Amino acid sequence: MTKAGEEMGSVRWAFLCGSWRPSRSEWMLANRCIQREERERIGQFVFAKDAKSAMVSLTVNFGLSYCGTTTRAGRLLLRRFVCERMGIPWSEIRLERSPRGKPYLAAPLKVNTVRSDSGTEPPSWSFNLSHQGDYAVLAAEQGGQVGVDIMKNTMPGTSSVPEFFRIMTRQFTAYEWSVIQSAGSEHLQLAAFYRHWALKESFIKAIGTGLGFNLQRVEFHLAPELLTQKHVQRQTKMHLDEEEEEDWIFEESLLDVDHHVAVALGPTDKTGSELFRPSLPPASSFALLSFSDLTASASPLTEEDPPAGTASR
Repeated sequence: MTKAGEEMGSVRWAFLCGSWRPSRSEWMLANRCIQREERERIGQFVFAKDAKSAMVSLTVNFGLSYCGTTTRAGRLLLRRFVCERMGIPWSEIRLERSPRGKPYLAAPLKVNTVRSDSGTEPPSWSFNLSHQGDYAVLAAEQGGQVGVDIMKNTMPGTSSVPEFFRIMTRQFTAYEWSVIQSAGSEHLQLAAFYRHWALKESFIKAIGTGLGFNLQRVEFHLAPELLTQKHVQRQTKMHLDEEEEEDWIFEESLLDVDHHVAVALGPTDKTGSELFRPSLPPASSFALLSFSDLTASASPLTEEDPPAGTASR
């Protein structure tokens, strides 16, 4: 079923990688529905969990041609979106990588769009994916920039919480640290930390600047309302270089009690803030997709592998 907001050019999808236990036939189908280069990259993962996440997710950020990367259910998320929402047949989707390893849709790119009654083409899509913890997520918007980041609230693996915070000191402003460290117990402090981190990452991914951006340039002022599942809030504000940014909107929600997701939405050079905000659809929660959903529009790109022991002819 189409969720509220999707008809207006907004998509929020999630896939639960952590509980996905693919059968051999499902795994083989997933392999056949992505490019050979993608299968080879996925084969480099040591842990099955990482391979599953990579199969479902690929961090993408572009209008119609450019995307950035993390890591495979995500390959399927990406291809499902390009196929169903941008109108490109599955078999014609061709992903390549830049010299810096960033994937992009290879040219020429022909998107099947329906013109409005006025004869103008609809705004281009921008979309972004992320995976961390047990989920892979995709956020997409027409007519604006979008970035998404998901974080799981987990204890640091090799250090105490105070030591972990000390190592990360330069990533947040003094004000942000005061909010994080006044949250209460160590668990609540970590939740506040990951909430701030997801917000910053969503903005960085939306503008596409990468690791060279000084994270202390952005400061988030959280809404007093506590985050809950099934509710999306847009009250958090961002200050850039100590000035409040009116043009950017941040959606925050919980996929479950341990996973926080942030979506950054901003105008493009073409739309401008005066057109972007009035046209922004209502916030919608992430729709949880099944493997059948991911492959509903899929078209295998390779022949089925022969059974073990079958001789080649």
